[in-house]
Amino acid sequence: MNLSLKIARRYLFAKKSTNAINIITGISVLGISIGTGALVLVLSVFNGFEDLIMQLFGRFNPDVKITVAVGKTFTPDSTQLADIIALPGVEFASKTLEEVAFFEYSESQDFGSLKGVDANYLKVTGIDSSIFEGVYSLRDEERYYAVLGGGMRNKLSVNIDDPFEPLAIFMAKRGNTGTLEQPFKKRFAYPAGAFKIQQDFDNQYVLVSLDFAQDLLGAQGEVSALELKLRPGTDAGATIEDLRRIVGKDFLVKNRYQQDESFLKLMNIEKWMSFAILSLTLVLVAFNMIGSLWMIVLEKKSDIAILKSMGADSNTVRNIFLGEGFLLSLLGLGLGFLLAFALYLLQTNFGIVPIPDGFVVSAYPISMRFFDLLSVTAVVLSIGMLASVPAALRAKRIPALLREE
Repeated sequence: MNLSLKIARRYLFAKKSTNAINIITGISVLGISIGTGALVLVLSVFNGFEDLIMQLFGRFNPDVKITVAVGKTFTPDSTQLADIIALPGVEFASKTLEEVAFFEYSESQDFGSLKGVDANYLKVTGIDSSIFEGVYSLRDEERYYAVLGGGMRNKLSVNIDDPFEPLAIFMAKRGNTGTLEQPFKKRFAYPAGAFKIQQDFDNQYVLVSLDFAQDLLGAQGEVSALELKLRPGTDAGATIEDLRRIVGKDFLVKNRYQQDESFLKLMNIEKWMSFAILSLTLVLVAFNMIGSLWMIVLEKKSDIAILKSMGADSNTVRNIFLGEGFLLSLLGLGLGFLLAFALYLLQTNFGIVPIPDGFVVSAYPISMRFFDLLSVTAVVLSIGMLASVPAALRAKRIPALLREE
């Protein structure tokens, strides 16, 4: 530890001649502690919601989704499909076909998205874990079934327990139709269950079997996406690069983040905007530190003059008070981290801040990340160092011999 930092540490913990200096210094440390804790907790809550949303989306969206770059549908190449399934990182592959459709149940009608899925879709997404009413079933030997999002079920007033009332699904025919020809195809599926994942999915999707959707759309053998589940522990980045090499430039290969990129980017912007706003509150707290350090400089004028008389240069004196500001910030940072960790443990173990009924979790989710802690550390120490500059420059200008007053 160099001389400047040793003296700064002594000034920090030494008793001041004026009690007001101790009070102002304590308020500065307390403000930095609360600000630090607030920064860590706000970032952690955003992280918790991001993790929760990714978990919920994972019940509907796959790990990797392959779609055609131009157009809506394509016919899978059997050779490419075999190469995809043969990749070490790919565990399951599912074919899906998605299109906007018109739905009618009893006297209720609405538009939504019809998604035809094959048997592997259950293995790729685990959609059955989101069923809150009825069962996950798409067909048997006698009839086709539909599994609706909770929002679609409510909009259409579907009674899952009624085995006799079918769901009518209308799809626009491809190509030109004659004057007297019906422009829509109509098929029936019986509601088997309802799922609840996230509002955007719940209010939009109806799941049916792939062959039902292909027949209704008149797209035999065509799909809109290949949805893949990766093996646990696999290198997702390397596997995605292998997939891009196999399918070529005519297809888009998206990971789970890219499938909902705009939504997650918006969440990330909100997270760092909140971080910036709370950082501004720390700037306000820093004015207390400026006042505290300035009063310490005035109190230690004689000590500074003696140091300069003994050979200490102006830069050494300046570094003493820069070190003082650094130590004050470091002390507040450490106390703030302890406060944040304590509240984090209470929230994760006891859910001290609950969420109103009706949400998928009972308490606010929270997740700490190392990068966020580094960001908070950098901001707090930077603000503390900037706050110590005025006092350090004032101390630097004190002459070696004080004039008698």
